[in-house]
Amino acid sequence: MNLFALSLEALHAPSIESKLALLEVVASQKHLLCEQILHSSHHTPFALQSPSYARFCEIIHPTKIRRPKHIKSKESFAKVLHSIVHIEYSAIDLALDALTRFKNLPLLYYEDWLEVALQEGLHFRLLRECLNKLGYEYGDFPVHSQLFDAQVATPDFSNRMALLHRGLEANGLDANPFVASKIKEFEHSITPQVLEILEIILHDEIEHVKKGDKWWKFANNKVSACDFVAILKRFEAFKAIPRNLHYEARLKAGFSLEELEIIKANS
Repeated sequence: MNLFALSLEALHAPSIESKLALLEVVASQKHLLCEQILHSSHHTPFALQSPSYARFCEIIHPTKIRRPKHIKSKESFAKVLHSIVHIEYSAIDLALDALTRFKNLPLLYYEDWLEVALQEGLHFRLLRECLNKLGYEYGDFPVHSQLFDAQVATPDFSNRMALLHRGLEANGLDANPFVASKIKEFEHSITPQVLEILEIILHDEIEHVKKGDKWWKFANNKVSACDFVAILKRFEAFKAIPRNLHYEARLKAGFSLEELEIIKANS
């Protein structure tokens, strides 16, 4: 089984442990990517029917998820942490799907999303370990499927890069400082560890969004500052236009100041 088949198997893995184990195998074979890229056209990605986490997570509508405004107990800390763990698990699948779904692209494209998938796997492992230290496991609280639904809505390359990897993932850059601020409110032995992991994630996610920026621009010869907002409006059901922008992080990720001002004006 080559790297692309392994990546597909990891994408659709039925359990947390099997996905993580397959990611380790994928990581061990990443040096073969260049050799196997020519054969990737033989692998047809499955139609997206249900998220891989549906087997062990209760999925509810985003508006029904109760997020604690303040962390005042171990349980509320776990709920906040669980929501981040869920995003990271979903992000593994986003990267694996980007890696295996789109064909006949430059080698660098596949190198980029392989790297992202492995980094998202690391983020998930680190955060899951913290969640376990609180006495909880991924799947103990309800989740929403917004990122998966956005995957289903964007089977084409350009819209996928724009909505998911340059849009919704960039919103995570905006949310990171607010989540960190909330976590700082609660004194616990793992609080410093979680904050350190959030810093790692912010650093890595800037690079991930930068990759989405690069490949969206690759798919479109010329883009104006208004083009991106137009795409987000087309997919308004996913509420991809944020209210608060992390200017510094977004500028590092490839956004222009003009573009950020237009996004802000439309939020």
